[in-house]
Amino acid sequence: MSSSKKTPRRPTDAELGVLRVLWKRGPSTVREVWEELSRTQPTGYTTVLKIMQIMAGKGLVRRDETQRSHVYHAVRSEGQIQRQALSHLLDRLFGGSTQKLVMQALSARKASRAELAEIRKLLDQMEESNS
Repeated sequence: MSSSKKTPRRPTDAELGVLRVLWKRGPSTVREVWEELSRTQPTGYTTVLKIMQIMAGKGLVRRDETQRSHVYHAVRSEGQIQRQALSHLLDRLFGGSTQKLVMQALSARKASRAELAEIRKLLDQMEESNS
């Protein structure tokens, strides 16, 4: 059975690295992305170029060819990618149970007071909207 709405493909770890640079810097050339990635991990320029070409083919980035150096833009926001990955994880690993996911997340790593306050605030807002 085919779906008329195609689910966007999830980015690989390498593609996420590129996306993080684009989300942080905004539209960037391959060289700019490569320079940023090379600060934390040894990566070849042609490797980054190939990854970004593949990402353009997948629809994860858009390439602006109007300038001499092509400029790449992330197609989806960081939040959109996070929601897609979380939805996939929620279904596959937690059987769709939001409670199980949140409980595991909070027990896996200690949350700061500020993070807990934000979580409480979000829960309060959700409770109010359900009333």
